[in-house]
Amino acid sequence: MPRDLREELKGQLSDEELRQFRAFDVVGDIAVVKLPEKLLPKKHLIGQALIEVHSNVRTVLNQISPVRGEFRTRELEVIAGEPRTGTIYREGGCSFKVDLAKAYFSPRLATERLRMAKLVKPGEVVINLFAGVGCYSVLIAKYSKASRVYSIDKNPSAFEYMRENIRINKVGDIVVPILGDARDVVENRLAGQADRVLMPLPELARDFFDVALKALKPAGGVIHFYDFGQEPDIFGPSLEFARSAVASRGFKVTLLGARKIRSYATRCYHVVLDLAFTATKF
Repeated sequence: MPRDLREELKGQLSDEELRQFRAFDVVGDIAVVKLPEKLLPKKHLIGQALIEVHSNVRTVLNQISPVRGEFRTRELEVIAGEPRTGTIYREGGCSFKVDLAKAYFSPRLATERLRMAKLVKPGEVVINLFAGVGCYSVLIAKYSKASRVYSIDKNPSAFEYMRENIRINKVGDIVVPILGDARDVVENRLAGQADRVLMPLPELARDFFDVALKALKPAGGVIHFYDFGQEPDIFGPSLEFARSAVASRGFKVTLLGARKIRSYATRCYHVVLDLAFTATKF
């Protein structure tokens, strides 16, 4: 068996073609690649090589569209192996059913999900505004002593997988799955209930920041604000946005921590700010 993918493809792809083929993700027994146009004529060759090198991989998918739309899905094509997009992914001692064509999911957030789970304090009520298939919520229930985790998503497919993942991991006594738009859910059911709010969707976090504030208990709490940052001032604009957002709402904001999660372009990052809010008029 070849030691790595480059060795397997040597002689079948030119050095230039090998340089164009970069990182790929493995989710359960599925590998996901994003091939540049010049490599598409050799996609099946590349897919089969991945299966040869990685004995745990049964299917290789090529992402043919960006993540887009209301439910943040992407178009995928099978280029090798079994014709499916669903798998079981394991992380942090938990198992998750996912379908990569029906709901957004990234294994690259594993470190951040576990970090978040370990920040939650005993007895806290947590609201996850963009829960997806429930990974953050389930891990919080497993690794903390949260009293309740409200897990919201508006994608019906993601919601069904979330329900299944709550059942599989036996956290139904803590995690409450809710299908709906986070703004409507908070305004109608969860306003003023959270000690901690997660916003793990940087594309929408600014638009829903007022929702996160509304979800906090009157005395305040913590919001994990996921955003995009660019060098040289990676975190400054995000922090300034948060401070401006609470200027007239009777909260004082304190930065507990800030970290880069991953790079998505040159000098551009997916970031998170851990922000504590204290009511000044409570």
